[in-house]
Amino acid sequence: MLYALLNKHPQIGLLFEGDLFLLKPMFWLPGTGSSRLARWELRNGAPTRNGIDVRRITPDASRLKTTMLAAYEDYARQKGATVCGEKSPLYHHSLIGLARDFPDARFMIIWRDPRAILRSVVRASDAPGGFFSQKGMVYRTLIGYREMKLQCDRLVGLGTAIHQIQYETLVSDPVGTMTAACEFLGIPFVASAASLEGANRSAIGDDSWNSLVKTERIVSSLHRPEVLPTGLSEKVERYVSLWREESGGSWPLLATPQTSNHRKPSLWERVIDRCGYAFFRMLDSIKLVIYCSLPLGFLRARYALRDRRRASAAKLRNQSEARG
Repeated sequence: MLYALLNKHPQIGLLFEGDLFLLKPMFWLPGTGSSRLARWELRNGAPTRNGIDVRRITPDASRLKTTMLAAYEDYARQKGATVCGEKSPLYHHSLIGLARDFPDARFMIIWRDPRAILRSVVRASDAPGGFFSQKGMVYRTLIGYREMKLQCDRLVGLGTAIHQIQYETLVSDPVGTMTAACEFLGIPFVASAASLEGANRSAIGDDSWNSLVKTERIVSSLHRPEVLPTGLSEKVERYVSLWREESGGSWPLLATPQTSNHRKPSLWERVIDRCGYAFFRMLDSIKLVIYCSLPLGFLRARYALRDRRRASAAKLRNQSEARG
């Protein structure tokens, strides 16, 4: 939602989840810029989704920063924007690295009630083979939420230009929220940036979890059936109690108050959860290194086979639903 609103401003042009920074390992190895761009396209289709013509990016670009800036500027240039960049939730653990590589960058962090985030993840996990259905999403989401806070606080301490937004405030007061965002970016506020009407959402997938941003109105997702299993609901409440105690009640901000005085997670639970987060982060990193190292031809064949299997599975599901 924030991405769609920001991109309605004529002076802002942001990529939607390019995630090229995560593919840093492919810049450790010798190779041409064109092969790296082809590998980026194969990974998540970001250049095509965002309408980037990779031919306009220097073919022999050997540095990650140079390639990222070229992609950002190419996208922004298409609409005559002066502010370029990217929106991605997968950068929650990379804020320090991004600030190091882009010292002049400005960061906008959006927070949301962690209970609402977990509900969205649980709903999205129903999609078979999707991103949110993979193992370890609870660790990645809950402990990753805290990781983003730690990195955010560190950036604040370093004097990095950073602006924090609360999702619930954005929904209830889009004009005030977007006015403050434009002020942070040093550009004038325009009324259209506070409405989803007419927003360009072509780069956003048609997945169920993107349904609200595909509407023409800014609406809250609060009033929906509870989907959190009891155990997970109690876990997130324990962590909320811990974090609010540690922050003196200032973080995280909650859409609704806790129903009772929940106990905090035990030391053992925190150790287990932190180890789980570290394990899946390490697993993700290993997968990325392997992806960036394997021959491009092999990857193309592997992804083609995956796509055929997914198409066959989807066809079988549709046929089963039709018979049902």
